[in-house]
Amino acid sequence: MVHFRREKYVNRGGPDGGTGGKGGDVVFRVNPHLNTLEKFRHQTIFKAEDGRRGGVKNQTGRSAENLIINVPPGTIVREVGTGGQIADLVEENKEVIVCPGGRGGRGNIRFANSHNQAPRIAEKGEPGDEKTLHLELKLIADVGIIGMPNAGKSSLLASVTNAKPKIANYPFTTLVPNLGVAVLDDEITMILADIPGLIEGAHSGIGLGDTFLKHIQRTKVLIHLLDGLSSDQMADFAQINTELSLFDPDLGKKPQVVAINKIDIPDVREKLESIKEIFKEKGIEVSVVSTVTHENTKKLLWRAKNLLDELPDVEKEITLPVYHPESKDKEFEVVKVEKGWVIKGGSIERAAEMTYWEYFESVRRFHRILESMGIGDALRNSGIHEGDSVFIGEHEFEWADEWGNA
Repeated sequence: MVHFRREKYVNRGGPDGGTGGKGGDVVFRVNPHLNTLEKFRHQTIFKAEDGRRGGVKNQTGRSAENLIINVPPGTIVREVGTGGQIADLVEENKEVIVCPGGRGGRGNIRFANSHNQAPRIAEKGEPGDEKTLHLELKLIADVGIIGMPNAGKSSLLASVTNAKPKIANYPFTTLVPNLGVAVLDDEITMILADIPGLIEGAHSGIGLGDTFLKHIQRTKVLIHLLDGLSSDQMADFAQINTELSLFDPDLGKKPQVVAINKIDIPDVREKLESIKEIFKEKGIEVSVVSTVTHENTKKLLWRAKNLLDELPDVEKEITLPVYHPESKDKEFEVVKVEKGWVIKGGSIERAAEMTYWEYFESVRRFHRILESMGIGDALRNSGIHEGDSVFIGEHEFEWADEWGNA
């Protein structure tokens, strides 16, 4: 605010315009009670409030409350355009500021000095940050259940946990990953996720595609469930592992417990020994289970738990690189267009937005900013002429040769 003290018996009150309040930050916070990003289908624009204006008597305006947006654990935040990762939100109640609020504009009392004791100059509030973000949810589970469509992954999850996934006898019954908690004893539990069936080419998006391969990245140990009724279990095993490695080489290195399902069917029992022998030749120990009768399912979970315990601590921690964009705030670009000249740059565009153009001193200050950043020289070197139009953000100016010396 530009304001001067006015009181009875005070002949020449000095400047007392207050500074504005800070704008609210946009903050993502991990809420462990959420497990989907469904709400972002219905609301895609989030805006924190502005800070309040400064007042008379050097009163600072009230800062706005931060806008807290709750997201489920496992949410990855990326910036659209650059694709850079801003945050990997895993820990409960962890917060990250994705768009900081702008600072409040300074009132004229802040510009008073011994040379200018009655400044008619102030700033508008700094424009808030604005981003277009891409949110991606990767489920967090100790053990992921993988396999061909119809191998019985959802049935296994339902048999060892209280999860109630949709189960039917056709491929791709599971269209979304399901989570469940398996209780091994009074003190030991594991979080399991059944990952929808993979087919050849899944790494490139065929079938249900790489949508669900991303979830496997979060798991630490895999239960590779094979269909006992398949004509070639080894071929199924190799195909799934190939898809994992093609999508992410580290996925192919994750510890796996291999199990043959549907041993409650007589035809499967008859050929179990031959199947186990084929895998034994490759150095792979195979478990046998029935998700219908629950036979050996607890043993299978204990095998997965033992593998989980054998992992080094560094492997148990979920860590992904966080993108920190380099600051290029002071950079600018001069572009010749049909209507004149356009100056692009975060810092100068922000300065233009914060300038009160109705106050001459504010305009002079903006001219000094242009010269100090080298924009005036850049325009002259580019061949600008008297009367040419200059565009900065939403503002249009007319160039004068003495502009830089104004």
